[in-house]
Amino acid sequence: MKKWTLNSWRNYPVKHIPEYENRKELNMVLDKIRNFPPLVFAGETRTLKNQLADVADGKAFLLQGGDCAESFAEFHPDNIRDTFKVILQMSLVMTYSASMPVVKVGRIAGQFSKPRSSPTEVKNGQELPSYLGDNINGIEFSAKLRKPDAKRLFKAYSQSASTLNLLRALSQGGFADLNKVHLWNLGFLKKSPEGKKFKELEDKIADALSFMDACGINSDFNRRLKTVSCFTSHEALLLPFEEAMTRVDSTTGKYHDTSAHFVWIGDRTRQPNGGHVEFCRGIENPIGIKCGPTLKTEELIKLCNILNPKNEKGRITLISRFGHDNVEKFLPKLIRSIKKEGLNVVWSCDPMHGNTIKSATGFKTRPFNNVVKEVKKVFAVHKAEGSYAGGLHIEMTGKNVTECTGGAQKISEKDLSHRYHTHCDPRLNASQALELAFLISDEIKKNSQYSKNIIQAVS
Repeated sequence: MKKWTLNSWRNYPVKHIPEYENRKELNMVLDKIRNFPPLVFAGETRTLKNQLADVADGKAFLLQGGDCAESFAEFHPDNIRDTFKVILQMSLVMTYSASMPVVKVGRIAGQFSKPRSSPTEVKNGQELPSYLGDNINGIEFSAKLRKPDAKRLFKAYSQSASTLNLLRALSQGGFADLNKVHLWNLGFLKKSPEGKKFKELEDKIADALSFMDACGINSDFNRRLKTVSCFTSHEALLLPFEEAMTRVDSTTGKYHDTSAHFVWIGDRTRQPNGGHVEFCRGIENPIGIKCGPTLKTEELIKLCNILNPKNEKGRITLISRFGHDNVEKFLPKLIRSIKKEGLNVVWSCDPMHGNTIKSATGFKTRPFNNVVKEVKKVFAVHKAEGSYAGGLHIEMTGKNVTECTGGAQKISEKDLSHRYHTHCDPRLNASQALELAFLISDEIKKNSQYSKNIIQAVS
C-alpha cells in the first residue's frame, strides 16, 4: 500500500463532502482549528480500544447511542445530562442482565454531519442544497443558509468541547455513583412501565450495595462504584475537519483523530479506494464500519485488511444495519467470511437505519417493533453462526420526543407532529430506549452465557 500521510486522502475520490465557495475562508478556519486544543486524548483512545478488545473476546458489551445529528438549537446542558442518564440506565439494565461490563460510547460531542440521499431538495418549486448538518449549513430552507459556511466549524468545535466538559464532570464527579442511581430517572418515565421496572432494579442494587457496605466495600474506597468511563464518537464524514483535528501523540509518535475517541465510516462512504477509508487507515482510533445490504463479503474483508492490517483486537467494530426483514439474508454470509479469515472484530447492531419509513402524515419514522425485531434477529443469527453479538448502536435522546412510533407509550403516526424535533432522522425517546434495553435483556443474558461457554471451552 502507498505511504499514508495526514492529507493523502485528498488523492482519492471522496463522497458527501460539501463544496465551499470560499476556499480561502475554509483554509483559514482549518488553520485555526489545527491550533485548537484536542477534544480527546490519545490515552483515552487507547483505553477505549482495550475495552473494545474485551468486547471482541466476548467479555464485555458495547452500547453506543445518542443523537442522529446534533444541532446548535438543541444545545443545552439538560439535554446532554438527560441523554447521559439514559445511557447509564440502559447500561445498568444490560450489566445486570448479562453480568458483564458495558462499554459506553455516545454519539455525541461531534456528531453533526450527515450524508444525504440527494444533494438537493425542492420546496414550493424552489431547489436548494440539502441540509448536511449544523457544522456545514443551516436547516432553514433559504438560499443563504443552505450554502456551506466554514465558520460554522468554530461553533461545532466549541459545542463539542463544552459537551465533553460536562460529560467528564457527570461521569467522574459523583453523578454516576451507583448509590445515586435514583437520580438517573427522568421525570416523565416514573409512571411508565419502564420506570417501574427500573425502580425495581434500583431496589435490588440498593440491597446489594448495603451488603457490600456492611463488608467495608463502598464508593469511599472504590472509585469504580462512583465513576464511569464514557467515550464519544461520530461519523468521520467531514474529512477536512477530521484532518485538522488529527495530532501526533507525543508518547508514541502515532496519529490520533482528537475530535472523538471512536469514529466510523458510513454505509455510503466505505469504498476501499475512497478518501474516507484512506484517512481512517492512518489514525489509531477504534474504527467502525457500517455494514448495509450492498456490502459484499470480499469488500468487507478488504476493508478490514486495509484498516487493520495487524488484526488488532478492539480496532474494528462492524455495525450491521440491514432492516428487520433483511438480517437473515445478509448477515450470516458476512459473519462466515469474517470467521473464515480469522479477523478480530466487534459485531454491533444498528437497528435504526434499516427500519426508516415515511408515515402517512409525511414524517420519517421508525416503528419501534421493527427496531426490536432486528436486534433479536441479529442475536439469533450470531448464535446460529457461532459468533458473538457484542454491541447495540442506536439513535436516541433523553428528551420525551415523538419521532418513532410504537412502544409502551403507543405513539401513533398522528402523534409524530406533537414533539418531532430531530434535525435529521427519527430517534428513540428515553422511554423507548429503556424499554428496548429491557426487551432485549434476555437475549443479552443468553448471548453473554453463550460467550462465556465459548471462552471456557477455548481455555
